[in-house]
Amino acid sequence: MPLLVVAATGLELSAALGVKADGPQGAVVELSAHGRLVLALVTGIGVVNAALELGRALTRPDVTGVVDFGVAGSFDLGAHPVGCVRLLDRECWPEYGLLATGAAAADARGLGFALNGAPKTAEDAVFDHLAWNGPAELSAMGLNAHGWIPAAGLTVSGVTADAQRAALLCQRYGPRLENMEGFALAYGARRAGLPFAELRAVSNPVGLRPPKGWDLPGALAALGQAARLLLAP
Repeated sequence: MPLLVVAATGLELSAALGVKADGPQGAVVELSAHGRLVLALVTGIGVVNAALELGRALTRPDVTGVVDFGVAGSFDLGAHPVGCVRLLDRECWPEYGLLATGAAAADARGLGFALNGAPKTAEDAVFDHLAWNGPAELSAMGLNAHGWIPAAGLTVSGVTADAQRAALLCQRYGPRLENMEGFALAYGARRAGLPFAELRAVSNPVGLRPPKGWDLPGALAALGQAARLLLAP
């Protein structure tokens, strides 16, 4: 039974799997990568695309788990430098809820509605945070669970473009990496009752736009090396 391996772009997915994997957005393609049969999916960029295409893919009855590969920005280059790879074990989505003028992020509980429809005081209510045990999820999928450095992710629709906003988000949520799909994918896998893993390579400092401080080719190469270690039977 194959794993569903996803990335926002064909560039990221091809780099991770070591084979050409840049099919049409939303198409699930069977292929062999690093000695393992997988289902490959390019979701497109952002939480809307990620949720939509993952949901469509999970109508297949043969998916046994979801692995997300991609690049990310780092809030802390000292601990998470450009070119490193991290296993995320939590995601925050700071854009759900009530958003006031000048606020760095929304008040997720301000609307009074949990994303998963649970009562707002329920233990399993999901608002703007998700957490999981990264190594345990990898083990459940039969993947290499050892040696990965964990990190907390922040999922955004609007990429942080300046140092001031980066500092505000860091102060409020304590994230280590910023991306554009992780929360949606983790939430979708949880709703489907499937194990989930997210592996991200750092391509840039959060708040800087390319080319300053960026090394996308280096991040993609690191992502490929890490994916080989993760997926190898």
